[in-house]
Amino acid sequence: MRVFLNIAVLCTALLAAGCVPQPDSQTQTKTSSSPSPAASPSPSPADSTSVRPITLPILDAFFGDSAFAETLKTRLKLSDDEVTKLKELARTETAKLDESAMNRPDGSHANAEAKEKIASVIGAEKSDQLAALVNELWKGDDASDKTGGNGAAKVNEVPKDTRVVVNAPAYRMDVFDDGRLVKSYKIAIGYPEFPLPTGLRKARTIIFNPTWTPPDEPWVAKMKGVSAGQKVEAGSSLNPLGPIKIPIGGPSLIHGGKPVAKLGKFGSHGCVGLTTPQIREFSKQLAGLAGTSLSDSEINNFARAKTETKELKLKEPVPVDLRYETITVESGSLHIYRDVYDQNTNTEEGLRAVLEAYGIKMDDLTADERAQVLDALAKMSGKSSVSSTTPSPASSASPHGKGSIAAAKPARQTRTQNQNEIVIPIAALQGKGYPAPVA
Repeated sequence: MRVFLNIAVLCTALLAAGCVPQPDSQTQTKTSSSPSPAASPSPSPADSTSVRPITLPILDAFFGDSAFAETLKTRLKLSDDEVTKLKELARTETAKLDESAMNRPDGSHANAEAKEKIASVIGAEKSDQLAALVNELWKGDDASDKTGGNGAAKVNEVPKDTRVVVNAPAYRMDVFDDGRLVKSYKIAIGYPEFPLPTGLRKARTIIFNPTWTPPDEPWVAKMKGVSAGQKVEAGSSLNPLGPIKIPIGGPSLIHGGKPVAKLGKFGSHGCVGLTTPQIREFSKQLAGLAGTSLSDSEINNFARAKTETKELKLKEPVPVDLRYETITVESGSLHIYRDVYDQNTNTEEGLRAVLEAYGIKMDDLTADERAQVLDALAKMSGKSSVSSTTPSPASSASPHGKGSIAAAKPARQTRTQNQNEIVIPIAALQGKGYPAPVA
């Protein structure tokens, strides 16, 4: 089984922390001898044909295992000097990070900077090959599991089975029980430098009062009270995982300890972040999906004994579907989310793919709807702002409900940093789409 070491990291300047992937030697050895790229369970149209960009902190995390350097030499034919320079580059750039640098509205800076600097060391062609390799290694074994109805989903597909669905751009996590949406959570997602991955994972255990071992990474030296490799006990105020963590089979966790202010924002290092009340409630929901007994009194007992780590094994693994969908249909409206990780998903091609999934063509939209949708795609692209010296195509349109583009916009259109979503009601989509959040 491919094993990833899930590492939580806490910077001095951060209000909350999460986790980053760090593959071990077992992972690298298996992958290098038998490569098997896995498919995303619910790819955005752009993701299905392209490799997701990597960031320098993610590359630094992979260098945490010495076998990764050997994999670069054998798979990419990099020289010792090139590997050494890549490792130094990733470590140096990661050491510079602070919260203000990671709180930009999208991932375009992190992606573009990484690609340019990596290419300066190994060239553009090898840079693309490196990104593809990291994408391959980052996939979990469960991502290729297509049995039992738990395999790859179609664009915007509403689950008909039991699973947890996380859509990073929507900052949303949903719990489906036999095809029925029973609970929705607003979440914190990974910073652009530590993006939440995509793929089908499985939750198999719930760990109460987890300990944390700080990794040998640059940010640890900036922290007070902890040292790399020195275990932080359960219940400690220095432990960023909160009272509960749920490994999900890949480089990420679902864990608590987040302040409410981080929900609906960047706030972790590659994990799904919840508040303490949320993670306690979600743990009970997850156990119920798996047919495992977990009562409120048991959760409260674990909370009282906060220095004692306990592991609850689920009777049945629960699929966790990590998605990156910036164009979705929800209850008859088109939702266009900001392309937070700069994956180039807010395109007309992507829009057509989503509409076609519901039997709708662009020609079925009214002229007003088409104008609003195309304008919204531009506004929610991965760049920090979108400007035009000509009037907006929706400038003569009447308002179409909350979240839509208002009428009579000025000539210059600029997307504000805190605008995460534009909602446009579409007549042809009435009664169709993903269900609205529950509770």
